[in-house]
Amino acid sequence: MKDFIRGLDPRTIRLTFGAIYLIALSMALFPPFYLASSGVRTPVLGVPWAVMYWLLDAVILGLALWALYIVEDIRGELDEDLPAASISAGGE
Repeated sequence: MKDFIRGLDPRTIRLTFGAIYLIALSMALFPPFYLASSGVRTPVLGVPWAVMYWLLDAVILGLALWALYIVEDIRGELDEDLPAASISAGGE
């Protein structure tokens, strides 16, 4: 699996996670999606659907961020090796 992730094109990764973030953001920022689902009276796991909608959106976004972190860690793209001079110059 790690070899597969390392072999992926960076554009493929950006498109995949960009699509997931676009879905999560459109669920949060496009009112017709929420309004269409807010009329549902069926509770899910004891939680009203209107609340579960926001929980589901947050879970999708959180899992996507977590998955992107794992993918970047496997590919060695994390910013852990930044030189100290560039961090202090940007932070002040």
